[in-house]
Order: sequence, then C-alpha cells, then structure tokens
Amino acid sequence: MSDESVILAMDLGTSGMKVALITVGGKVLGWDSEPVKLILTQDGGAEQDPQEWWQAFLKAAGRLVARGLTPLDNIKAVCCSTQGEGTIPVDQNGNALMNCVLWMDMRGEKFLKQQFKGLINMTGAGLNNTLRWIRLTGGMPSMTGKDPAAHMLLIRDAYPEVYARTYKFLNVLDFLNLKLTGRFTATFDSILTSWVTDNRDPDRIHYDADLVKRSGIDSDKLPEIVKCTDIIGEIKCEVADALGLNPGVKVVAGAIDNTAAAIGAGTVGDFDTHLYIGTSSWMAAHVPFKKTDIVSSMASVPCAVPGRYLLNALQATAGGNLTFLRDNIIYHKDELLQEADVPDIFKVLDQITERTPAGSNGVIYTPWIWGERAPVEDRTLRAGIYNLSLNNHREDIIRAFLEGIAMNTRWLMNPFEKFMGRKLQRINIVGGGAQSNVWCQIFADVLNVEIRQVSDPVQANARGAAWIGAVGLGEIKFGDLQALTQISRTYTPNAANRVLYDDRFDLFKTIYKQMNGIYRKLNS
Repeated sequence: MSDESVILAMDLGTSGMKVALITVGGKVLGWDSEPVKLILTQDGGAEQDPQEWWQAFLKAAGRLVARGLTPLDNIKAVCCSTQGEGTIPVDQNGNALMNCVLWMDMRGEKFLKQQFKGLINMTGAGLNNTLRWIRLTGGMPSMTGKDPAAHMLLIRDAYPEVYARTYKFLNVLDFLNLKLTGRFTATFDSILTSWVTDNRDPDRIHYDADLVKRSGIDSDKLPEIVKCTDIIGEIKCEVADALGLNPGVKVVAGAIDNTAAAIGAGTVGDFDTHLYIGTSSWMAAHVPFKKTDIVSSMASVPCAVPGRYLLNALQATAGGNLTFLRDNIIYHKDELLQEADVPDIFKVLDQITERTPAGSNGVIYTPWIWGERAPVEDRTLRAGIYNLSLNNHREDIIRAFLEGIAMNTRWLMNPFEKFMGRKLQRINIVGGGAQSNVWCQIFADVLNVEIRQVSDPVQANARGAAWIGAVGLGEIKFGDLQALTQISRTYTPNAANRVLYDDRFDLFKTIYKQMNGIYRKLNS
C-alpha cells in the first residue's frame, strides 16, 4: 500500500449510490454500491427518499472502508457528486420533511406559471424581466417545472404545512453534506437552478435580492452558498464511527454530477469536451465566458474550476431508454436479463449489437421517452420506434436504440459547437454507456469525431468528486488533471458509414418536425 492521500468519494445518481476510494492521482482503489428506489407518480411526480440515500451511503461506504484497501490515516476527506436539481425541505434539525422532488418531476409547472405569470415571456415587460434573469443567472426557470424553482413553489402551494415547517430548501448534494457535517450549505452549481443568484462573477456567486423576491420563496429558507472546493467542516463523529473512519476527516463541498463529470473526464482545459451517457446524458465543456443560447436551451454556468463556466447541454434520457427496453419490453429470460449488473449489460449489448449492420436494417428510434431538454425543451415529446417490418429482429431494435441516442446527441452537437465558436475534434466519453465498445464506435461514426474512452468511465463522477476534494485539500491543482487522466481506447469515425448516418440524421430531424405537434396533442 502506498502513502498517497485518498478521498472517499460519493456518487449518487438516480439509480443508486456508488462510493469509491480514489487516490489524488485518480486511481480507483475500490468501490461499492447500493440501489435506491425511484418513485414515479401518475401526476408527473418523480421522488426518492433522502433517508434511503443516506442508509445506502452508510452501507456501501462501511463495506468499502472495511475492506482495508488503504490505511485509515490515508483517507483525508469525503467529497460528493450527486444528481442535480432535486429539492428537499428540511427542518432545523436537518430532518427531511418529505421525499425529494427529483429533476424529472413536473408537478411544479402550474405553480411556476402562476408565480411568474407575465414575468417570463419574450414580449413587452416580460422581455425585460427575462433578459435581466438571463443577464444575472445565465438562464431562467424551466416552464416544464423540472427544476428547484418550481419544486419549491410546488411545496409552498401544494404542501403548505411542509413549507411552514421548512428551515432550508436543499439540493441533493446539499442534503448529503448536511448529513456529513451538520452544516446547511449550497454550492456554486447546486444553487443554480433555483434561479436566484447573480452569476456574473464566476468566483463570487451570491443571492440577488430581487430574484429571491420574485421566486416567491422566503429568503431565510435558502442556504449559505460555498465554493465546490471549500472545506465545509469535518465529518461528524457518529458518522466516522459508523464508517470506521478516523475522526477529523475533512468534508469538501463537492459538486453536482455534470460539474463533477467534467472534472473526472479530465476535460478541465478551455473547450475540452466530454459526453456523459448515464440514465440521462449531456455534453459539457469549460469555457472562459458566460453566455446563454435561449433557442437551444444551453448556457455556460457556475462550476468548480476558478474563473471558468461550464457549458452544459443536458438531454432528458439516454441510458434510461435501455433500462426501459430491458425491463419493460424484453420479458423472457436470456443473457440480457440474466446479466443485470451495469458492467455486464454493456458487454451483452455489444455482443447483440455487433450482429446488426450500421443503420439497424432500417429501424430508427427517437429516444424522447421522458420529453426533451435540449436542443429543444419539450416535455410532451415521446420515444418512438419507426420503420419496423416483419423482416426485423430484436437485434435491429437494440442497435436502433443505441443509434437513436447517438443521433439525439448529434442533434445537440451543432448548437453546442456554435456556442463555443469552434468545431469539436475529439470528445472524452464517460458514464455507464461508455463501457460499451460498440456504442463508443457508433458515437464516433454518428458524430464524426474522435471518441476517447476514459478509463473506469463509470467512476467519472466519483473521480471528479475525488479530484475536487484533492484540490480543496491543496494536494493538487485543476491544471494537473489532464496529465492524470487515463484513456483506455480511442475510436475514430468509420468513413464507410458517413453517408448512411448523414441520411439517417436527416430522417431523424424530419421525424421530430412531423411528430412534435402530434405528441403535443397527445401529452399536453
């Protein structure tokens, strides 16, 4: 065992809790995980139990520490990466007053529209209000109701007894930091989609009194804001005891998932881009400017790197389509259902997909199974399988799912490149989907760029949290990370598939143009 400092990194996604012990050099010594349940309601709700998160962390981290992978004295800090845009009301003792309202939850839409009636539109006085919002924050509340600005109004108006008892509204990251330290805080990135901060100086994010007033939420219910790299305290004694850690281990504030993934992917230089493929997906790159593209629903926003913003373009569902395909369509037991752990699923997908040529024998899939966020924001869009015939097989459908998600990413890439003012030459790919060699090649072919598969891609968020923790401790600098990032394989575009995928992409866009009105009628 070396004496290199180690960070206990937490990565909480929608599907579960992962914890890892990671050296400041980025080596994953070991990891463990616990699933968490997703609760979907008929009225558009999506929730999780915060206490289940915490118990999952204690179980997984306890098992991991007990394996003795590193001397306890080497574990210097705990740092978290979590799903973003969830909202938990807590009382003064830090107890969650209800389930977390997740990033997928749309129940706040009507309350948001009532609160901001006339304030958010592109005409008259509403235009001035909208432009001011964008000038200060880089964005504005989503009319889909999927962000904390709407979640807090949902709680205020639909659960007034909970609102009255609420001491602070916390994001997912903030809640876990509270459980670790007892301190009520939000980070530069976790507070973003409450849309109440002045973000014009990337190193001094602070509340704007007028935006807080417009939000309709009492200002004293909002937490203190800290930098992602700030040490916010030491781990509570009872937590250290439960995990078998030494007392005095520091807690670094950490970041939400897309911020952490950009760090864990090693893309810390200006315009270096990563693609994350998990339950949802996004493209992101650090940029030296604050900017907003209203039409394509993307903006550069506060992040962990000093003096920089993170251009982040989020798409609603990526790997979630594959989970749906596995669990809800493919019923009979075969190698796919028998190998249900994430690392094995992608090996099996590779085996199946390789049997089908590029283009999926004519089958096209549009992956809007939970609406879409960028390059169009439309909660009514839905997934579809097109051009099925009696000649098609399951292999065609599975490959069409992978190609459809890649097409959706290409749809996003054009406005992404325009935003940055340059063409992409290479993309670092991370997340669960990056484990699939066939899918990485599909992305290279569809996007026509070099795809670099980061080592341990499923641990990118945890590695990002570890590196944020290491920077917070002063062990490394963000400028060191590019040299520390390991690439396991590089995929170059196959020229033989260029014309085919260009044609399929044109059809993909045509399907959207023809179908979006129908989806709006069906799902409004």
